[in-house]
Amino acid sequence: MEQARGAARTRADTPALLKGLLYGPDGAAFSPTHTRKGDRLYRYYVSQTVLKHGAGKCPVARVPAAEIEAAVIDQIRGMLRAPEVVVASWRAAQPECEGLQEDEVREALAALDPLWAELFPAEQARIVQLLIKRVDIGTDGLRLRFRDKGLAQMVAEVGIMNGKGQKAA
Repeated sequence: MEQARGAARTRADTPALLKGLLYGPDGAAFSPTHTRKGDRLYRYYVSQTVLKHGAGKCPVARVPAAEIEAAVIDQIRGMLRAPEVVVASWRAAQPECEGLQEDEVREALAALDPLWAELFPAEQARIVQLLIKRVDIGTDGLRLRFRDKGLAQMVAEVGIMNGKGQKAA
């Protein structure tokens, strides 16, 4: 029984940033998992196809968690810097956050980049879940599908935290 509690605690302490978001070339979901070698923890995502049918059944069987998560975060960071994304986010957040200015949106999105490493893993995961609908991984790379309203919601939250009033519901 003690070993089961220890395994549950390890899973709870192991951040899985892309849990429920990562899919392989065959459309099957990837699940976060890990293994230990001595005191070292190795995290990765493994295809459900591989878990159910064996390693040869999927061209992308498993991926190291740190590498795939870093690649997704890099793509998010690039998106947050794009001028057209700033303008679209500002426009989408207007109904939720009256008086929010475009430069405030630009500053809020730019501020997220250097703060990312300081956020708790749970908050990082919440932001990723808010922004990303799905991550498709194939032999030719990654494709992120963003949530239409995710960035606007994040901008509205930042605007509210900066003292802009939310529209009455």
